[in-house]
Amino acid sequence: MGAVLACQNLRKAFGPRLAVDDVSFEIGEGETYGLLGPNGAGKTTTISMVCGLLDRDGGEVTIAGRPMHPGNTAAKAAIGLVPQDVALYPDLSARENLRFFGRLQGLRGGPLDERVDAALEIVALSERADDRVEGYSGGMKRRANIAAGLLHRPQLLVLDEPTVGVDPQSRNAILESVERLGGEGLSVLYTTHYMEEAERLCDRIGILDEGRIVAEGSRRELVEQVGEHDRLVVGGTGDLDGLAERCRQLAGVIQADAVDGAIHLVTASGRRALPRVIEAAEAVGVDVASIEVQEPDLEAVFLHLTGKALRD
Repeated sequence: MGAVLACQNLRKAFGPRLAVDDVSFEIGEGETYGLLGPNGAGKTTTISMVCGLLDRDGGEVTIAGRPMHPGNTAAKAAIGLVPQDVALYPDLSARENLRFFGRLQGLRGGPLDERVDAALEIVALSERADDRVEGYSGGMKRRANIAAGLLHRPQLLVLDEPTVGVDPQSRNAILESVERLGGEGLSVLYTTHYMEEAERLCDRIGILDEGRIVAEGSRRELVEQVGEHDRLVVGGTGDLDGLAERCRQLAGVIQADAVDGAIHLVTASGRRALPRVIEAAEAVGVDVASIEVQEPDLEAVFLHLTGKALRD
């Protein structure tokens, strides 16, 4: 799988403050990559350099093999940028906005109409396409913003915290749109400070803190890097002490205790251990009434890596 985006040793300082410090990552074809970090971590500065909007103090960026710099229009044409602030004309309808931006991309006639209709369908705004943007909710404006970034069929879609300040329904609609795009093979760079968004959308995640990527990988890989474990809670009746003792002998089980009518287990992988735990319960005559698998989340990983919780 080729790299649609490759960043090497990106660096940017504003006076004495180093906003981005030696950041490197790649995004493959059809991959959704998340930059996860709190406000002020350097996410927007990083994507501004990726998109050629900001000069780098150091490092290299290539888009589909093309070197990125502020004057390289060919590299920029491969990117669809959706900024934090809504970049639409409020007194025009969504369709009029998209037709305007499409013409700036060189689209005309039938192809322009087809692209506009397709983009509106992706973000679920077809029924409101001819309403003025000024009458849209915040979430609808952000969805129209995403549509504008999709018109020219970019190789890389860059979304800078697209769900900030929107209602839950619109937020879910935005996330569904991003999931659909990733499923259709578009490469996506997604910045967020919401753990659940990164876990839901991203194939790989770079955790950005104080301008540096402190860890990178899939959610499972990040959890394994910091040694976090799954937890199983198996409720039932019968010889729970005997089941706990038997579970302690199972491969991958780190701890097993009988507490308040349930077995509490710590395992390297709860889903792999679960069939063996059920077999052990049958062997000692325990009737299983409930099973809960508690997998560690990115909040635990971020806290471990940075010493602080991720907050707005």
